[in-house]
Amino acid sequence: MRLKITKFNNNHSIQLEDNLAVEEPLEIQIRYGSPDNRQRKSIAVTMRTPGNDGELAVGFLFTEGIISQPNEIINTHAPNDDSNHVIIDLHPDTELNINQLHRHFYTTSSCGICGKSSIEAIRTNINFDLTSPPLHLRPNIFHTLPHTLRNAQTAFAQTGGIHAAGLFDTEGNLQLIREDVGRHNALDKLIGTAFQQKTLPLNTHILLVSGRTSFELVQKSLMAGIRVLAAVGSPSSLAVQLAEEYDMTLIGFLRDERFNVYTGTYRLL
Repeated sequence: MRLKITKFNNNHSIQLEDNLAVEEPLEIQIRYGSPDNRQRKSIAVTMRTPGNDGELAVGFLFTEGIISQPNEIINTHAPNDDSNHVIIDLHPDTELNINQLHRHFYTTSSCGICGKSSIEAIRTNINFDLTSPPLHLRPNIFHTLPHTLRNAQTAFAQTGGIHAAGLFDTEGNLQLIREDVGRHNALDKLIGTAFQQKTLPLNTHILLVSGRTSFELVQKSLMAGIRVLAAVGSPSSLAVQLAEEYDMTLIGFLRDERFNVYTGTYRLL
């Protein structure tokens, strides 16, 4: 989005145009039930950057434990060409946790767990083995990741105000990137893509996220089988506790060829 602004430099001002990261609401709905009794339910409203909305919705449903297999999805579409709604049609045989459907989510671009009643309410079952196969990484691999991610961020280059989640192989090669104004949305888009491509679990990859690492980013990563999560910012205390509990390697302050390892250091030794 382009906007006319006034830019000040010392005591001088100039008129110019600036690019802003677009932030709009997206309502995620599901259609489920038997063929003769299909029901439609709103699951979440999130503030996101438009684009890859189907992947975002699928990633959200998977990381929240509502769906577990790609074949549970019939299709993904926007109703009546409404760009701020997305409907996930679930297979009639899909078994749903009704209690989860009764939870109403409201998320913002900065906080994916706002409105959830407790930490226990967002702990979902992790279906992947997070201990196999053995994974050992060279520390210097991480030094190149922030630069590679930034160079691949087309939206950030235009606006300077958008987050990214990047998936790397163990040699530091970028495999997949998604961007959004929200960190958790960018990660849901990435995981939703991998889910649809049937490449989960991502247990032989490195995930790099921009900004800080929250509890929810660790939880979503674990749902996708990710065992190595790095960020350019700091982790929260709950993020470290959850990573420790599930033997994840959690890295923070990854920049300028240095970083801190908070949990799972043995994978880098």
